[in-house]
Amino acid sequence: MANRSRSVQSPLVLIANDQEWSARSLESILAPNGYEVLRAFTGQQTLDHARAAAPDLIILDTQLPDMHGFDICRAIREEAPFGATTPIVMTTSGPSGRAQRLEAYRAGAWEFLGQPLDGEALLLKLRTFIQAKVESDSMRDRSLLDEATGLYNMKGLARRAKEIGAIAVRRKQAVSAVVFTPGDDGVDLAAGNPVADHVGQVIRRRGRASDAIARLSGSEFAVIAPETGDAEVRKLLERFDRTVAEETSDEAGNPIRIRAGYCAVPNFADSEVDAIELLLRATTALRDLREAGGKERVRAFVG
Repeated sequence: MANRSRSVQSPLVLIANDQEWSARSLESILAPNGYEVLRAFTGQQTLDHARAAAPDLIILDTQLPDMHGFDICRAIREEAPFGATTPIVMTTSGPSGRAQRLEAYRAGAWEFLGQPLDGEALLLKLRTFIQAKVESDSMRDRSLLDEATGLYNMKGLARRAKEIGAIAVRRKQAVSAVVFTPGDDGVDLAAGNPVADHVGQVIRRRGRASDAIARLSGSEFAVIAPETGDAEVRKLLERFDRTVAEETSDEAGNPIRIRAGYCAVPNFADSEVDAIELLLRATTALRDLREAGGKERVRAFVG
């Protein structure tokens, strides 16, 4: 939501260029026309800034000290949060020949420009690119979110689970999947119950930005958590349980607690299952927990 608002009012543009005069020239065009500018001087810095700041648009020079612009463009396109919807404009200090232009498009660039730049034409193109990104992000969000809570729906979670899994494989990270439900003594809150809606809203506010949190049904929620092993996922669930109990109560005024099943793998690159299978195993753990009864609130998948 924040990025869409920023895109409309003051889009953030990442300029990746180690030539001071060229970068300053671009900034002198963009800043007076309402754009916020972030600078990067190397390929690695470009990737780091792109991941951290999630810019609305990237202007990327073909020649950076440590990486070629085409390789940087491809790397950005492979990063899950960006995909094809973040506009990338590539620039070169010389004329833009046909072979270079085609290679830029193959790498995922929206446009390839040579020198000298036409400032007025550039601004018109960027405005169109930003509008396209805003509309694309808005349509994606509407189709992937649960309206009552703002969490992902099942479709949205499946998409994010694949993205998180792909990054975790490359970085050899731990990944955990959690399925939990609010309510006590084996009785679930009914679908559409305002208390269940409130639980979802609480989890959305208190959840980690790195986690994919979803509402699977009226009273069932799920989390795909990167860089989270067995010990960390239990701490996450303790925090969720405490937060929900502090902020939510039933009609009698009793605090709502949660029950959860989870499945954690220490190194996703070595795992034989994908993120969706982790989610199914967490669901199985929760089902076994509920069938067993008793006071146990969290159970890991075994099998």
